[in-house]
Amino acid sequence: MGTRPLLNRRLDGLGTTIFAEMSALAATTGSINLGQGFPDTDGPEAVREAAVRALRDGRGNQYPPGPGVPELRTAIGDHQHRFYDLSLDPDTEILVTAGATEAIAATMLALLEPGDEVIAFEPYYDSYAACIAMAGAHRVPLTLRAPSFRPDLDELRSKITPQTRLLLLNTPHNPTGTVLTAEEQSSIAALAVEHDLLIVTDEVYEHLAFDGAAHVPISTLPGMRERTVSISSAGKTFSFTGWKVGWVTANAALIAAVRTAKQYLTFVSAGPFQYAVAEALRLPGTYFEDFRADLQRKRDLLGEGLRAAGFRVYQPQGTYFITTDIAPFGEKDAYAFCRALPERCGVVAVPNSVFYDDPNAGRSQVRFTFCKKDDVLHEAAARLQRLAS
Repeated sequence: MGTRPLLNRRLDGLGTTIFAEMSALAATTGSINLGQGFPDTDGPEAVREAAVRALRDGRGNQYPPGPGVPELRTAIGDHQHRFYDLSLDPDTEILVTAGATEAIAATMLALLEPGDEVIAFEPYYDSYAACIAMAGAHRVPLTLRAPSFRPDLDELRSKITPQTRLLLLNTPHNPTGTVLTAEEQSSIAALAVEHDLLIVTDEVYEHLAFDGAAHVPISTLPGMRERTVSISSAGKTFSFTGWKVGWVTANAALIAAVRTAKQYLTFVSAGPFQYAVAEALRLPGTYFEDFRADLQRKRDLLGEGLRAAGFRVYQPQGTYFITTDIAPFGEKDAYAFCRALPERCGVVAVPNSVFYDDPNAGRSQVRFTFCKKDDVLHEAAARLQRLAS
């Protein structure tokens, strides 16, 4: 094949995702996997049965419509109106995708030109870097720093250049658990208007904001409706991560652009599951309230165990995840720590350093997920107690 590299240079350095690596390590060592964010229980039985019913009724067993089945697009629109008072046209302003990951990829490919700059909060979910790179654009990190992990809005302003095309937001934020405040979002919105920037916002943890924190889509703010692409999915809210049903909402022009790219990725996916997710989105408000309360309780359960084991714990306001620091153990390299943790304690976690452009920025941070059964969290906390001794 000669000397020419096989891998496109845009993807150089990305390699295998940390989630695949650590989940494989959990499997080979028989460790408790608190690294990858998937629940160890299924979501509501009624939703699962809705998928079975769709399969048996022959709905979605062949190619569904490219934008998504009408029932799901209508349900997404109703959900946005119910929770956020947003009015969307299901036919032109909603697009169903193969999870939020495809939504992010299609959006980046559709909206970015080579050489454009994308400002994203660092640490960031690893697919952001890959999708920006595949679009030929350049990521510009705005680092969220411990212990508060709040965005420095003066620094954000300083990073905007004539090449800046869009701001990529994630709130509630993975991995830090930060939920942007109304004031922070208003300031970000003002910058977007001032510099005529697009905003892409990943809101997959929208129903997991804790301690009274409220998730408010930035698209609801003045001047944002026409320049915001909002992304979410069913996986995190209904605990069916394997179904890979996500969606994009935006004005008709933005949706048309994203759909152009999306149709050449998966074209369509998850036909029967789309009907089930449509039913899930219509669950009563008590489901969403109980779901949030249960995850907040699990956060506190695991957080207490991590503190008892000796970690410095940064209390998350949302998501599935707790970020910790291993400095109290005299350790500095989170990647090495996580590689050794299965043998030391029988637990798998993820080093936050992989979510930074500059690994030194999160070199001693380790992320644990708490979307597991109580007995699993108790057992993991007990195993981690070995570190305290």
